[in-house]
Amino acid sequence: MKDKEAFIKEKGEIAENNFRSGKSCCQAVLAAFKDECGLDEDTILKIGAPFGGGTGRMRLTCGAATAVFMLAGLLKSDGSKENRNKDYELIQTLAEEFKKENGSIICAELLKGIKVTEGTAPEERNESYYKRRPCPQICRVAAEIAARFLTD
Repeated sequence: MKDKEAFIKEKGEIAENNFRSGKSCCQAVLAAFKDECGLDEDTILKIGAPFGGGTGRMRLTCGAATAVFMLAGLLKSDGSKENRNKDYELIQTLAEEFKKENGSIICAELLKGIKVTEGTAPEERNESYYKRRPCPQICRVAAEIAARFLTD
């Protein structure tokens, strides 16, 4: 593996660029780790598709945070009932780190004060969209959290 700091920075940049290229927040972060997950990009995008916009644009758990949690499951969990407590503890730790860095794990709270459209249709991605939203930076930070976690 590359040196730790370079790996963390690279994953953050990839996630931010993924979001700016049109991927949802969840897809952007997951796709930054496709090689580590051993999954092709098409599969990663399908897995992450429903979780953008705070899960289906309901503004619940941020899709970037959800991606960090998914990565923890894919890369650190054995999926067993016996280790579920350990898995939950890890997710709670990652959620606290995400909150510390971003202020919340809730999409609506992260977008507080920003006019967003209602319904299921994603907003058009244009220069104005990227200027008024914290999402590209949140994707960067989420990927950096995941990368730090993977290198510890």
